[in-house]
Amino acid sequence: MIDLNDITVRIGSKVLLEHASAHISDGQKVGLVGANGCGKSTLFRVLKGELETETGSVFFPHNYRVVFVEQEMQDIDVPILDFLLSTDRERASLLQRLETASADELGEIHERLKMIEASSAPARAAEILHGLGFKNEDFPRPIKEFSGGWRMRLALAAALFQPSDVLLLDEPTNHLDLEAGMWLEDHLQKYRGTLVIISHDRNILNTLCNYIVHFDNRKLVTYSGNYDTFQNTRAMRKEQLQKQAEKQEQKRRHLQSFVDRFRYKATKAKQAQSRLKMLEKMQTVALMEDAASVQFSFPEVDDLPPPLLTIEDGMVGYDGRPVLRKLNFQVVDNDRIALLGANGNGKSTLAKLIAGRLPLMEGRDIRSGKLKVGYFAQHQAEELPLEETACAFISRLRPDLPEPKVRAHLARFGLGQEKALTRIALLSGGEKARLLFAAMTYNAPQLLILDEPTNHLDIDGREALINALNEYNGSVILITHDIHLIELIADNLWLVKDGLCKPYDGDLNDYKNLLLGKNEPAPKEQKVKLKSEAPKINIREEKKNINARLRRVEREMEKLNADKATIEASFQSPLTSEEIIQSQKELAWISATLDEYEEEWLELSGKLEKLG
Repeated sequence: MIDLNDITVRIGSKVLLEHASAHISDGQKVGLVGANGCGKSTLFRVLKGELETETGSVFFPHNYRVVFVEQEMQDIDVPILDFLLSTDRERASLLQRLETASADELGEIHERLKMIEASSAPARAAEILHGLGFKNEDFPRPIKEFSGGWRMRLALAAALFQPSDVLLLDEPTNHLDLEAGMWLEDHLQKYRGTLVIISHDRNILNTLCNYIVHFDNRKLVTYSGNYDTFQNTRAMRKEQLQKQAEKQEQKRRHLQSFVDRFRYKATKAKQAQSRLKMLEKMQTVALMEDAASVQFSFPEVDDLPPPLLTIEDGMVGYDGRPVLRKLNFQVVDNDRIALLGANGNGKSTLAKLIAGRLPLMEGRDIRSGKLKVGYFAQHQAEELPLEETACAFISRLRPDLPEPKVRAHLARFGLGQEKALTRIALLSGGEKARLLFAAMTYNAPQLLILDEPTNHLDIDGREALINALNEYNGSVILITHDIHLIELIADNLWLVKDGLCKPYDGDLNDYKNLLLGKNEPAPKEQKVKLKSEAPKINIREEKKNINARLRRVEREMEKLNADKATIEASFQSPLTSEEIIQSQKELAWISATLDEYEEEWLELSGKLEKLG
């Protein structure tokens, strides 16, 4: 178990936790959540023994093995498999002792090696490396040959391989693709120790965690259940406190009114004094405050006749070497596509081709002459001009726009006046990501390509992105490890694998089961039956078309309601009789059109529900 008892943690002059307490029992899987900068990673430093608390105590049983991901991997000439095996220090020590052990010691050492399952260690290490995306041919390669991202995967592999009673993971999926993230989720579900995880991945927090510890006003508040349960419970508690506060305020006003009326009247003075004391003793109900939420929106785009682009018999690659071949696909208006496939299979190459940043080696690339594409790549944050302000950066992209309009565009992405005039170097990772969203949409593109857009966004930022994409009236192509984002945005899945890109006939659960080898072959008679049925892809296509139409209907209804509100507001000003008649005609037309759209919306929703 882990006991945090009345701890105060301070970094410089900033108090992150003040007389906070929490208890974590053995075997619990706990998610730490809270606004960016609240102290989640700092609490991990306390748990790792790197930082002392100012007050209070942190208790672990003395024999607990606490394991965490090392932040830096040494640039050493050691094969990655050998390195991973060496991180189990007890096994390594016992094997070394075997070389010089006496006959009396051999039996004891072999017994201990058997108990810790030392003989299966190479197979377990290989399984972890495979799960995190390493190939067999990588095993003999030294650490120094791998890039920073792959070294972070290796550091995570080391934490998973070591025997542990408590496992601390801080944003473990940030350097993983979707496939490695799915494997990690499955692996951690089988972990028997105590897991404490910091993550902005809603799916991870929902799937893995049975407790949530929330950083709330420098305190630690524990909630039973996963992240969704935490949100619902907190919302209910917040509503209850609001009602209590309103009742208390009503009572306070009633008591104060009595005091004001009768405190100087002899016959009522004692009663007034009594109520005055009640007022003084009344404790104010502490309301729950949420961090300021981020909201942003993509600009409305001009419709183009379909298709937006077509690739026929395409081949694409680098330096004359193909990465993808036999490419045949179209992107049409309101397409919502997620690209599946492990890192290195060509997802980003395909994204660059569609974005117009990589030419075909063979085949035809046919696209609308008016098509504008917005492209977001995770490495772009490293290329931002750090000494410029956000406003100056966007102004260079749109020199024709006056500064007020540039700042208005930045405000769409939560970068208000202060942040717009701040040097980019001083912006947080999430703010830089939002600046890139602003940069990719300054010309209202009809197609957005998002390559890992969530790495620097917290949960609120990811929800803001989901809402913005659902409101956006263009097409979207996604590459992301965030399952929650794919589930709420994508209508189509494309699998990039073995040098090809094909529609994936299934959902994310099917894909996860395929990756983890959990798919059971259907009996032969079942296969025959399936062939006689309408192909599943037709259902997916129909659902995609219905969803696209629903979004269009909802946008039209929003516009009409806005026009209706504007006309109704105009009646507050003096109007001529002709203007009144014209406005009433317009209102009648809007109401009739809204009725038609509402009927269509209900019909489409019903069809979607039947398709399941």
